[in-house]
Amino acid sequence: MTIEHHPEESTLAAYAAGRLDLGQRVALATHLRGCARCREWVRDMEGAGGAFVEDGKPADMAADALERAFARLDEPAPPALARPPETPNAPGELPGFVRRYGFGDWRLVAPRVQMRPILLPERGPTRVFLLKSAPNMRLVQHDHTALEMTCVLRGGFRHDGGHFGPGDFDFGDEAITHEPYVDDGEDCLCLVAMQGDLRWKGFWGLLARPFVRL
Repeated sequence: MTIEHHPEESTLAAYAAGRLDLGQRVALATHLRGCARCREWVRDMEGAGGAFVEDGKPADMAADALERAFARLDEPAPPALARPPETPNAPGELPGFVRRYGFGDWRLVAPRVQMRPILLPERGPTRVFLLKSAPNMRLVQHDHTALEMTCVLRGGFRHDGGHFGPGDFDFGDEAITHEPYVDDGEDCLCLVAMQGDLRWKGFWGLLARPFVRL
């Protein structure tokens, strides 16, 4: 698998610093699972952050800090948390931690296009879902009212930004208008993390607006 499209370094830095919400972290972690280049970059950023902490000025401890630490040694250990089982029929291309989330049902959102929500354990501004499009499907031209992160799991698509195949990461926001066209041969399956809504363009977009909801 050759990965051609990656998150911007500023996005990876925000991930390494813990500044992204859960939905965005799910998208970034899905890309990182298959991308050694970005994993190495994030590790370097985390290492740099650790070095910064080590070089920082030590903070004064509370007067009773040692006493409280020793007191906690006598507390019983908390029970081990059971690892949640993976969701049946979750796509094998997903990282294991995503397969252990809850999933909604597949539903049709446009002709030959289906989506399946991923039910995250904490609420946030970013919703995450699987999007599956049939081969040779051209999506209506659109832009976004906020960010969209797309990780290709299977198949591929193209638009003015290039061709995106398994492992590639595509980013969209208010400044980007695109019209994805799905490759021939197999369905295109993506994990999408999205805020806001789509804004459909042109005559066909006007017709699709009441029916296509993501």
